[in-house]
Amino acid sequence: MCTWHGRSATAWRWLSVCFWQSIYAWGTILSIRIFSHYMHLPIFLLALADWVVLIFAVYVANALLPDFDPAATFWRPALVFSTLSFISLLSLGLYRSNQRFLFVGSLLRAFSGILIGGAASTFIFYLAPGWAIERIHLLAAGMLAFAGATLLRAVFYRVIDENLFKRKVLVYGSGVRAASIARLRRRSDQRGFCLHGYVKAEGDHGGGNGEQTLAVNGSLVDYAMTHDIDEIIIAVDDRRQDFPLKDLLDCRLQGIEVIELVSFLERESGRVALEVLNPSWLILSGGFRKSLWGKFSGRTLDLLASTVIVLLTWPLMLMIALAILIEDGPRSKIIYRQRRVGLDGKVFHLLKFRSMREDAETDGGARWATANDSRVTWVGRGIRRLRLDELAQVFNVLKGDMSFVGPRPERPEFVAGLNETIPYYRERHCVKPGITGWAQLCYPYGSSKKDALEKLQFDLYYVKNHNLLFDLMILLQTAEVVFLGKGAR
Repeated sequence: MCTWHGRSATAWRWLSVCFWQSIYAWGTILSIRIFSHYMHLPIFLLALADWVVLIFAVYVANALLPDFDPAATFWRPALVFSTLSFISLLSLGLYRSNQRFLFVGSLLRAFSGILIGGAASTFIFYLAPGWAIERIHLLAAGMLAFAGATLLRAVFYRVIDENLFKRKVLVYGSGVRAASIARLRRRSDQRGFCLHGYVKAEGDHGGGNGEQTLAVNGSLVDYAMTHDIDEIIIAVDDRRQDFPLKDLLDCRLQGIEVIELVSFLERESGRVALEVLNPSWLILSGGFRKSLWGKFSGRTLDLLASTVIVLLTWPLMLMIALAILIEDGPRSKIIYRQRRVGLDGKVFHLLKFRSMREDAETDGGARWATANDSRVTWVGRGIRRLRLDELAQVFNVLKGDMSFVGPRPERPEFVAGLNETIPYYRERHCVKPGITGWAQLCYPYGSSKKDALEKLQFDLYYVKNHNLLFDLMILLQTAEVVFLGKGAR
């Protein structure tokens, strides 16, 4: 019996070790690619856990209430409530890898998302009474779902800063190129990795990275294995000088990932870093796919979304038009037509509800919009803050000049100068421009050449990775920008 007890204890210890090693292995895999977009494993697990909580909240709520009917089936209302609430949470930015709001902000968004999901579920239950549950049951499910979401986030915000779900990375190089990694200082920027340090390489320029520059005695593979390195980032300034090809091959054969600096920054920041980009990476990396199915599905989404928005918002469009006429007179222009650069550099006329004075550019010069711009009218200030001036662009989408999702179209006067001063700026015109886009989600309103440079990095990421499902994800998350008025001017 003692022998069996000893074997049993040994078996439990062995199973425990295997369990935690498997968890660690899951935590150290590369970021998951969903919709051709990188998503860190902790965020993916949080989203999955939220979905499970939302589903079971309906079952638990009905089981706890006095009038519980064990013969009733709840999978339909559970599916409706969980799906609509999850879409609301997604649209409020709760699963963005670079989210920077704190615990309280996360809870406020979770509460709002579940509230919106519950309201939408009530509407669906009104249309389909056979799927409905009692209102008290729905209210209890919402309260339980929020309690579960709060508990999940309390655990998430405690575990996310631990190294369990992060890759331990070693940077080979400590010069100018490697400095781009040092700029990822925010906690939200480092959700997917834990920086071990930099290894100085021959030909590096600059002063290194201080205390994080390591002295590697012996082979690189031995050092990486000794310190449990999961990934090595190639960030040397000059590969022609004593590049350790054999050591890096040995590391790869030992299961240690080896990744280019540009690919690493693309994965971790959701942008293509121009400061370290070279043409060969653009040519040899994945993405930039154009297929007949992609064009068909994208155009179908544009037509469906535009038609729905016109049907839902035409009374609002009439109110905006009436407000403009009341402020500026019956002979004033309601729609403003402006030349913009579209697909393949072709110029088209973009439509917007007029938000500036009609003499805003009587001098003939194109100017960036600025914060508190004096040219903006009283009505224009309101519709620009809510992005309602852009509603007229749905007609550009119906016509085919624009898509719903894509890089924002710029004026030809600006594009001519940006093409000359910003490398790879022309490449953003190989897809249709959009009303919303990845850059609008990740970067505030741009009103200068510096802003155009920053936004271009997100636009190139979109051009490289866009597909139908990525577009849908961007559309959902645009709701946060619209409702919270982010970046409006």
